[in-house]
Amino acid sequence: MALKHEPTAPYHSAQDALRVLETVARRAAGVTDAELARQTGLGRERLTSLLRMLRREGYVEQITDGAYVTGETLSRLGSARDRDLAVRERLQHTLDRLRDSLGAAVYISRYVDGEIDVTGCAQSPTTPAVHEWVDFRSSGHASAIGKSLLGQLDLNGRRDHLSRHRPARLTSRTITNERVLLSTLDAQTPTVPVLDLQEYAVGTVCAAVPITAGSSVGCLALSLPVEHAHRLRHAADTLNRGAAPVLLSLAI
Repeated sequence: MALKHEPTAPYHSAQDALRVLETVARRAAGVTDAELARQTGLGRERLTSLLRMLRREGYVEQITDGAYVTGETLSRLGSARDRDLAVRERLQHTLDRLRDSLGAAVYISRYVDGEIDVTGCAQSPTTPAVHEWVDFRSSGHASAIGKSLLGQLDLNGRRDHLSRHRPARLTSRTITNERVLLSTLDAQTPTVPVLDLQEYAVGTVCAAVPITAGSSVGCLALSLPVEHAHRLRHAADTLNRGAAPVLLSLAI
């Protein structure tokens, strides 16, 4: 399976954050922001934004003289006996924070061995997850998650998936014509969130953004009841900006 995707802004942010973390980790006594700017080559504004995110996520801490040292999160991930469990816990923490800031259920999903796999979800009584009335694996043509993942595949990968999961009409808004669907996927810009406006389920709107690096295809998504549809685009843009910490957790 070949991939069509190009690196997105969250990917570049995660890569820059890794450069900062590598520099901090080499200096046990701490490193100033001026030294970080010089050693990473990052502009001051860009570096300030990354350091703010890294501090919020616990990857770095600022000591009394203003220098930066590695934080508890990085130490925990690096020393954990069960690294996979530590990463899952870190991802869930990030998803929970996104759920609370967005006021929406949040999901993380991957495309693995030709199938859609929703690997994590953050929901609450006030932000319930969408009811999976049709298996997400067979409804990729209708859901924001599915369209985001399929949009990152090449044409042959998309056709292969649709040959195994034929587009079925789930609501009056569902695209079932394969030619129209493929054209829609091809026109999707990687930096623009994919939307599902009651295509998967009546009463629910969703958005998804790619979190892809290397040969891995993944996405972050959110769902809202249709009465909150007016918040969808703003929430999707916020989700996109919040994707870098998720990529960072997967990359460390």
